[in-house]
Amino acid sequence: MDQNKNKDQNAYFDLFGLTNLFKGLNELLDLAENIEKKAPLNNTDEIHPDPIENGMKGVYGFTINPVVGGNPKVKTFGNIKKTANGPTVDEEREPLTEILDQKDEIIVFFEIPGVEENDIVIELKENILKFSAANNSRKYRKKILLSDKVHKQTFSHKYKNGVLEIKIKK
Repeated sequence: MDQNKNKDQNAYFDLFGLTNLFKGLNELLDLAENIEKKAPLNNTDEIHPDPIENGMKGVYGFTINPVVGGNPKVKTFGNIKKTANGPTVDEEREPLTEILDQKDEIIVFFEIPGVEENDIVIELKENILKFSAANNSRKYRKKILLSDKVHKQTFSHKYKNGVLEIKIKK
């Protein structure tokens, strides 16, 4: 009886394509558990107190994007950088970034809370996109090598609620 119930559940999940999603999440949890077993994270030594005492804040995060038929891509963001002398806190943050490479255009999203539109500087040279934003409390910077040659004349952007969207035609 339980086997029939499991088959019905699997058929339901397959109908919506969720079986692979749940398998992927399960593999991700297993991977995180294995990493923790091999090298447990110790938060007490990761940030030197000097920069924080001077008013700087450490921000670190990551996103995991699935790749069809391959390993997931892990991208980091923030202002905590790994160096030979251990982690350091930079004044500039690397923003959370999402790149959508579509048929006719490339769309880039930057999450940059705490700045105004007039704080933003965008430069496009061939297929290199440079971005920075700064005010009294926050500084962001990112340089991206785009996958295709783009047309600088078709470059447009909009900024709303801390999210910068840049569209560039191929």
